[in-house]
Amino acid sequence: MRRMHGKLKAFINNRWLVFVCAMWVQSCAGIGYLFGSISPVIKSAMGYNQRQVAILGVAKDLGDAIGFIAGSLCEVLPIWVILLIGVVQNFVGYGLVWLVVAGILPSLPLWVLCICIFVGTNGETYFNTAALVSCVQNFPKSRGPVVGILKGFAGLSGAILTQIYLMINFPNQASLILMVAVCPSVVILALMFILRPVGGHKQVRPSDSSSFLFTYGVCLALAAYLLGVLVLEDLVDLSQTLITLFAILLIILVLLPVIIPILLVFFSESRTPAKESLLSEPEKQEEAGTSDLNGNEVILSEVEDEKSPEVDSLPASERQKRIAHLQAKLFQAAAEGAVRVKRRKGPRRGEDFTLMQALRKADFWLIFFSLVLASGSGLTVIDNMGQICKSLGYNDTSIYVSMISIFNFLGRVGGGYFSEIVIRKFSYPRPVVMAVVQVIMAIGLFYYTMGWPGEIYVVTLLIGLGYGAHWAIVPAAASELFGLKSFGALYNFLTLASPAGSLIFSGVIASGIYDYYAEKQAAMLAVPLKDDDSLTCEGSICYSITFGILSGLCIVATALSLIVVHRTKRVYAQLYVSSRT
Repeated sequence: MRRMHGKLKAFINNRWLVFVCAMWVQSCAGIGYLFGSISPVIKSAMGYNQRQVAILGVAKDLGDAIGFIAGSLCEVLPIWVILLIGVVQNFVGYGLVWLVVAGILPSLPLWVLCICIFVGTNGETYFNTAALVSCVQNFPKSRGPVVGILKGFAGLSGAILTQIYLMINFPNQASLILMVAVCPSVVILALMFILRPVGGHKQVRPSDSSSFLFTYGVCLALAAYLLGVLVLEDLVDLSQTLITLFAILLIILVLLPVIIPILLVFFSESRTPAKESLLSEPEKQEEAGTSDLNGNEVILSEVEDEKSPEVDSLPASERQKRIAHLQAKLFQAAAEGAVRVKRRKGPRRGEDFTLMQALRKADFWLIFFSLVLASGSGLTVIDNMGQICKSLGYNDTSIYVSMISIFNFLGRVGGGYFSEIVIRKFSYPRPVVMAVVQVIMAIGLFYYTMGWPGEIYVVTLLIGLGYGAHWAIVPAAASELFGLKSFGALYNFLTLASPAGSLIFSGVIASGIYDYYAEKQAAMLAVPLKDDDSLTCEGSICYSITFGILSGLCIVATALSLIVVHRTKRVYAQLYVSSRT
């Protein structure tokens, strides 16, 4: 009995169990990505035009991004409290929206619905922050894969929740909003005491690489399965029994990764795991040599300033000898009074920054504005996917909303995986992968602008992949360049980039052009319009000009990312020098 109690305790405190539970939290926490499915329901029920729907979308984006409070509270409150706050916000915000849309409450002004959607979606920032902070601390040397997988499940949540909604077979479309309010709340309440840092850097095992491979396999199987189901639903009129069966199989696939902690705890030999260190052995030696003659810590900025650029290209052992020799000369000169050892006023890139310190760095702002342009463009497409599909003549918008959710998922998983390969094998800056995906997004947007065949599928594929990859690459890069100490605050500041972009791209450009052509088409058909009529635009012209503008902005974002790559090349070479030697 005592042995079983010990096993259960080890199971609850296993970092892989925390990681799997974080996947489950994220799989129902990306509620903002369902806006493309619920916005047509709100638009028809409330009689809004496209500009009013775009305002609701901006409120949703702001709620999804303003996470300063969540990031700050993670440093002082237990994770379960953070999750509980998010649950309350999600349930109250979207619950009120459902009551209004379903006609249970009287119609409310647009600004009240904006507040409700803002509050409801803001709960998502608490879920994301709690999951990322817990797992990045538990897997400090696997940030790319961990962030990619977690953010991937958040991106996939739209497709998962849509399939569960189809399984339940609610009598009206407004019930989807009710499910958005209830489903995440129930799941997260069940898991909130498991999700937390558990000293995971002390739980390293040789099997970790195979565990990640298994998780990637599950991710790919999940995406392929969902994509197959969506195509089948689009081509064939399925019975409710088959839809229910497909949803049950989907839930089983989502639950499958729990096999990893079960096998590690209950079916493997107990051994003392090796401690995972954030520093490589050469870096430890560097750190060991940073004490002055009086035992006080001396920061290595003096060595960095004095060493020649050729030192970084030397093998680790030779590089270490050169640095140690230079340190010794500096310490001797300082002891004799020949030189004054200067002290840094702030951390160097790769060390722990506070948010205010990071805001004084050009690299941070370059990443932020690159995100504003590229991620803001992707979010504009996602938020308007329902109207894009309708303008092209597709009635069932949920299929394409789910498809872009799947490709969003694959982009996040792939972004984390491939960016990790780039830095581990080549010690090249992670943002180089961000520049590549921004070019991919520009190609997809340009394809739609030209009105070429299959435009909706190309946009769904390339924008989903590109947008998703950003949210695997950027959090990992921020943690590498600016440290883990204030990671929650740094991450939540960067998430402001998406709504900042969509505020202009969707709220002004896309909606303005859409309404212009809708009015023009109505005038050509001599359709009398009233103030409360909902304007509808048809054809690719509704969004082609907007997408052409966004394509150009993604090219500008690529240039900004390449500047970051150039500026941080030496930093990454120092951070990951041990990976190449």
